[in-house]
Parts: sequence; C-alpha cells; structure tokens
Amino acid sequence: MARSIVHIVGARPQFVKVAVVLRAFQGDAAVENKLVHTGQHYDDNMSRVFFDELSIREPDENLSISTAGQGAMTGRMLEALEKSLQTSAPDLVVVYGDTNSTLAGALAAAKLHIPVAHVEAGLRSFNRRMPEEINRVVTDHVSDLLLVPTETATANLKREGCAPDKIYLVGDVMYDSTAYFSDTAESATLSRLGLSGDTFALATIHRAENTDDATRLSAIVSGLAAFSKKCPVVFPLHPRTAAALKALGWSNDEPDTVHLVEPVGYLEMIALERAAALVITDSGGVQKEAFFAGTPCVTLRDETEWVELIETGVNQILAPTDPSVIAHGLQNALNNPPDPWPETDLYGGGLAGSRIAKILGGDL
Repeated sequence: MARSIVHIVGARPQFVKVAVVLRAFQGDAAVENKLVHTGQHYDDNMSRVFFDELSIREPDENLSISTAGQGAMTGRMLEALEKSLQTSAPDLVVVYGDTNSTLAGALAAAKLHIPVAHVEAGLRSFNRRMPEEINRVVTDHVSDLLLVPTETATANLKREGCAPDKIYLVGDVMYDSTAYFSDTAESATLSRLGLSGDTFALATIHRAENTDDATRLSAIVSGLAAFSKKCPVVFPLHPRTAAALKALGWSNDEPDTVHLVEPVGYLEMIALERAAALVITDSGGVQKEAFFAGTPCVTLRDETEWVELIETGVNQILAPTDPSVIAHGLQNALNNPPDPWPETDLYGGGLAGSRIAKILGGDL
C-alpha cells in the first residue's frame, strides 16, 4: 500500500515550496500525495497564478478560509483541517513555512496523533511580537520531522532542546525553485512601465508588524517616496498593504517614480528581482530570492530570520521608523553593493526537494 501524505498550504510562498516537493515525488508510485489549500491566499493574483505558473495540480481540497483575524482564521482552519484529516487519515502531514495555515495544519495533525513534517523548520527572528515567530516555534515543537534549510536553523532547534534525530539539514526549496525557473522568468511589468534593468528598485511590504502600525507604514511609504526621486520604485501591493494604506488615507503623490502595481506572479517576481538595482522588502522569501538573483537587499524590519544574508553583506536591516533614515539607508545600499558578490553556497545547491522527498517517503 502506498504511503499517504497530506501537504497543507495556504499562502503564496507555500505554493512555491510545495511545487518543488511534489515535483520531486513525480513517478514515485510508493507515495500518494494529497494537496489541501486552506484558502488563506485566495484571489487570482495571490493564488491562481502560482498554481498555473508552477504547474501545481488542483488541490484535492480547498477550505476557502481567509479574511479573518489571526485567532479567528487559525481557529477556523484548525476545525476544518481536523475534519479533513480524520477523513483522509494520512500517514504523514507536511506543513510549510510560518503562516496561520502552517500552525493550523501542524496542530490539527498533532492532536490527531498524525506525524508532522515541517519544511523550513528552525528559523528564528527572536521577536515574539511577530505572529510568524509564534507559528514557527509552536510548529517546530509539535513536529516529528524538522526539515531545516541552514546550519543556523539546525543550531536554533538544538538549542531549544529538539531531538537531533528529528532534525534533517536539507537546504532551501526556494533555491531549488529559483534555479528551476530562472531561465523562463520574464517581466511584462518593466515594458509596461517603460523601465529597464538596474534603473529601478523593487519594494514589497506585507508583514503585520509594518502594515498594522500606522507610524511604521507611514514612515515606509514616505521614505520610499523620497528615495524614488533618485531611483524609481516598483511597488506590487499586497492586499493587506493596500487596505492599510487606504485606512491611513495615503495617496501616491509620486505617480512617476513610485509605481504601484497589482500583486505579480512568481515568474514575474523572479524577473523583477533579477532586473532591479535594489530590493526593498519585509518578506523572508524575497530576501532570499534577491540573493539568488544577485541583487542587494534592504529589509525593513527590526531583525530577520535569514541571518546568513546579513553576515555576507548582501542584505541590510533597516528599522522603518523614520522616513529620512529610510531614504538615506536605501540610497546608501544602492550606492554600495557588495563587490564581489558572495559565492557562498548557503542553501543546499538545489537539491532540497529531492532530499525532502526521500525523507518523507521513508527512505532515510
């Protein structure tokens, strides 16, 4: 009988990760993979385009749970996933990253005594005010297989008392994906905006610590506007950010230099990251993708879970509290990129997916 695995996803970074893992299982008749989509990211720009571009098959189940507060969303997911897992009774549940879908999937499985595997385990920002940090810590401590991307993540788990025989250093599936799709990634956005490579900065902002804090969000958009007078900024708007800006009463007074665009698909994002002179973000995934693309990055947060990027100098932390400090910091990063670009292999050399498939399939 085939080994039954349920993969639980809900947000766009998880679609990228699960695509890598499912592709590694192709042709393996010994494993039956089921895909459950919580619905956390649900519209075409945040979900459908990723399934299309990454050739992910339709989910076996879509729970359509979204647009609620942290507790309400997680609770509704937990209830629905418990029913789903009771019906499917898999041998293993796999969760990805650090979202509400991650936490709900891990808790639902653990309470039903179904083994849990966490892809991208061990990451820590050491900021418990971040909902993502709570999700990571709790998920890791109820998981049976901890699939970590870096040596730093391994050390974090061991320091927290996780059993070494649960921890597997596999590398980063996001690197696998970027390597796989880099030759096919092209940008229609640049042509539409009349921009060319190395003449613009790319900004993405979506973390609750920034969007839910009016002071920080105001500082970010004001800092971007000031910086854009010297370097145009392409700014794909996450729905959460768009809603927060509307509530803030902010309007784009720099229409020729701050280019607000709809959320872009995965291939478009890779192309924009590769073409940009600078990436500005609060996203963990985008920090890494900027490194893969060879583009310097500034992270508008107080800390990052991807400490290796700070240590190599390809990423800088900039606390988003003062518009003038933000604008100056961005200009300084633009003017002083790492030279030469670090060649350190930090993320597993593109083999994470195959390593994970072997572990999940029981071929340890």
